[in-house]
Amino acid sequence: MGSAPGSAAGPAPLGLTGVPDEATMRRAVECAVRAPSIYNCQPWRWRASVSDGVDLFADPDRHLITTDPQGRDLLLSCGAALHHLTVAFADLGWSVQITRLPDPENVHHLAHVQPRPVAPPAGMARLARAIPRRRTDRRRFSADPVAAELLDTLVEQAASCGAELYVVTDTTTRRHLIETITASASLQRQQLGYAAEIARWAGRYAGPDDGIPPGTVPSGLSRPGDVPMRSFRQGTLAQPPHSFEHEDASVLMVLGADRDDRLAALRAGEATSAVLLAATDFGLATTPLSQPLEVAQTRASISAHIGPQLFAQLVLRVGWADRGAPELPPTPRRRLDRVLLPSR
Repeated sequence: MGSAPGSAAGPAPLGLTGVPDEATMRRAVECAVRAPSIYNCQPWRWRASVSDGVDLFADPDRHLITTDPQGRDLLLSCGAALHHLTVAFADLGWSVQITRLPDPENVHHLAHVQPRPVAPPAGMARLARAIPRRRTDRRRFSADPVAAELLDTLVEQAASCGAELYVVTDTTTRRHLIETITASASLQRQQLGYAAEIARWAGRYAGPDDGIPPGTVPSGLSRPGDVPMRSFRQGTLAQPPHSFEHEDASVLMVLGADRDDRLAALRAGEATSAVLLAATDFGLATTPLSQPLEVAQTRASISAHIGPQLFAQLVLRVGWADRGAPELPPTPRRRLDRVLLPSR
């Protein structure tokens, strides 16, 4: 998928009435599955029907039980896909009504989405053009600072999804956050089964439809003081030329919620999508960092720094890609027929 500007889903039709047709449903879901997910495991299933709308389900077979024992990463991933779906429908001219966690007897049923033929929220469709351009960039960023007004817009995007985005602005908190990320990596390496789970999803043979390709993982050493990335084996991505000659001016942000339950994690995933797409639309590079929130003690430490009534859900890194850094290729996705359930 290229990076040329333009709509992810296509031009919005005029004079919408009733319900979208099957082709529109499929186009929206095709955009939704471009959402980021833990290890690019794509832990979702969908059911799309002209008569019943779209239903989002978690795929329990793709729950990473060692990395993500509480299932928070799974819910964040599915929440991001849910927001991508909403953006895609908006680009096609539809607003949506979402019922989250609609079936208390089916924990895997995460959302029911009913398209409506009314104007979508202002600015929602604009985010669609960022869907094919968004990447997870683990390389060093440039020394160019991110303007405060851009960060303020990202905070507003998170708030629109019911989450709070805490922007780390002081060096002491940044240093603490980097130390916490480092500590979480050390603790996870000691977990039985963690290395095997990493090996299953990263650095595998060429051409899979999921997982993390080696070409998206930087090779070589990092510079002291850099934000640590999760360690994946067999990375082949070169750092930008001369990037070690300057500081990495990336900004760290912590996404938080005022609750600590499944709904809060799902909504935080929606906020993650909103922030990442808005940042991509600005031309910023982005990196979601879930590792420090996967370990109980490091998550508690981060939560304590962002506010007494907030629960940390995800760390996000944004900044300007280094000059001369080549465009990253898109990560693979499963075919639509692999993620669509039969209509009822």
